[in-house]
Amino acid sequence: MVKAADRDKNPAGSSVWLERRPARTGGGPAGLDRDRIVAASIRMLDEDGLAKLSMRRLAAELGVTAMSLYWYVDTKDDIIEYALDTVYGEIDLAAVEAGRDWRERLSTLALEYRRMLVRHPWMSPCAGQYLNIGPNAIAVGAKIQEAIGATGLPIGRQPSAMSAVFQFVYGYGTIESQFGRRAVEAGMDADSFYGESMKAFRQDPAFMERLEPMTELLDERASHGSVSAIWDRDFSFALDILVAGIEAMVAREAGEAPEAGGAGEAPEAGAAPRA
Repeated sequence: MVKAADRDKNPAGSSVWLERRPARTGGGPAGLDRDRIVAASIRMLDEDGLAKLSMRRLAAELGVTAMSLYWYVDTKDDIIEYALDTVYGEIDLAAVEAGRDWRERLSTLALEYRRMLVRHPWMSPCAGQYLNIGPNAIAVGAKIQEAIGATGLPIGRQPSAMSAVFQFVYGYGTIESQFGRRAVEAGMDADSFYGESMKAFRQDPAFMERLEPMTELLDERASHGSVSAIWDRDFSFALDILVAGIEAMVAREAGEAPEAGGAGEAPEAGAAPRA
């Protein structure tokens, strides 16, 4: 566990996962352990968001005193780090492994990551604030690297490909999750909130005049019915574009032009580029 003073002295290098002391598992309040604390914190974060998480409220949720929590964690940041790694564990790595090639594995990872972000709207604001080096996060990162490595891109190009795919997923999942959170706060489901939002500006003649160049696009999106169908359709096609882009870049790095009508097949990792 990381002391608050340690985090203040070294904010860039502080993490519960770099702590050298063994985790405390016994001797604390009866019926309480770190797993139970983290599970309760995730429930609270899902329901109320980051701003309302406090040691006092968490203790009340668990039916213990706030001081009892400090047997297992030193700060609220400790709890958030544990919670972050726990939700990384929701990504189905077995489903990723079942993919037939790098394209399927990458697409499954992207979809699983997006779903995790949407389930836990508090996660994306935290992701850049902590090192994210827990065991589950590292396991996910390894699978991402394996999938990108299997594209045939040179090692120096692989980080860019990872960023192209997973920064897109992060941004997409963040917007989708925050939209869902806003709908809940408004006491509405996502479809109703989307419909009311569209109605609010489409019934304003002056506003619609400014949006006239976008009318065709707005009508097309409205034709898909549910907002979830729009999210899914756009995500799927955008991911297809990114995969096709990786295929094209593999061909370019190998000194080839993409085949007519498509990017062609990319070699698996370790395959020698064709002359």
